[in-house]
Amino acid sequence: MKPFTYERATSTADALRRSVAATTEGRRAAYLAGGTNLIDHLRLGIRETDRIIDVSHLDLTEVCELEGGGLRIGAMARNADVAAHPLVRTAFPLVSAAMLAGASGQLRGMATMGGNLLQRTRCVYFQDPSTPCNKREPGSGCSAIEGFGTYNALIGASDACVAVHPSDLCVALAALDVTVVAQGPVGERRIDFADLHRLPGDRPEADTTLERSELITAIEIAGPAFARHSRYRKLRERASYAFATVSVAAALDVRDGRVADVRLGLGGVAHKPWRAHRVEDALRGGPATAQAYIAAIDAELEQARPGEDNRYKVSQLRRVVPAVLQELTGPVEEGRS
Repeated sequence: MKPFTYERATSTADALRRSVAATTEGRRAAYLAGGTNLIDHLRLGIRETDRIIDVSHLDLTEVCELEGGGLRIGAMARNADVAAHPLVRTAFPLVSAAMLAGASGQLRGMATMGGNLLQRTRCVYFQDPSTPCNKREPGSGCSAIEGFGTYNALIGASDACVAVHPSDLCVALAALDVTVVAQGPVGERRIDFADLHRLPGDRPEADTTLERSELITAIEIAGPAFARHSRYRKLRERASYAFATVSVAAALDVRDGRVADVRLGLGGVAHKPWRAHRVEDALRGGPATAQAYIAAIDAELEQARPGEDNRYKVSQLRRVVPAVLQELTGPVEEGRS
């Protein structure tokens, strides 16, 4: 066990001050919220820190409506509370369903919204310090490329990393109009959700575009309005305590038998939550039919580069995406998500 100091922040400004001070002193600092990811990594030896700054008690737990529609969710709101919140369940049922599909009830009761966005990959090599991993130790190599590749990325991978993003919540958010609000040493920064997470490129150790010491304070979901009619579907190897092999978050607006608009997020396919723009472009204005849905996911998968171990993900996506969209094509059933 490597020694570190524990400090409890009394405000966002206090947390930033403590983090910046640690950096100035040449020390490593980490924010502690729910701790469901950070504590595991400290125990496994994946991460080391000199100073833990506890932000879990900050007054950032609100769930409220925004002027003009949409929701603002505080970064310290617990996943379980947000999943059960009436505003979330009504306006964005795919968000509620995604969180309920993740982890156990106990973990959802600890995990925070901001922390969920910063989850790190569950690649078996990343979590094993005895193996080379560019994400954990830049320049050491990627063991997953030639090793156990069942969970590897299909899209957006690089020669440096083929790991996938683990979050269920982030897949749902990828399908929506979301802004991540972060506070840093130079003030507030508003980040489009699509720009928060990175593809690996030649720097897979950098998961996000957050700057040093920046702290996520809120998530703002602006729409779309038709997200009231949405689904989240997760395929996994067992019914609980398992990350997705692939997952789908979809919202669909069908009028007179044609797709007026559609949003689609995919999980388990890339280093970041994947917005399926090719699917959306192929479907908008076209017929809302099973044949169109199959053709649309095939267009998205033209960029996939599967290996022998993860080729099954292509088959799963070709089945589950049209199935979810077909469900949404029918009449809206009150209370379903």
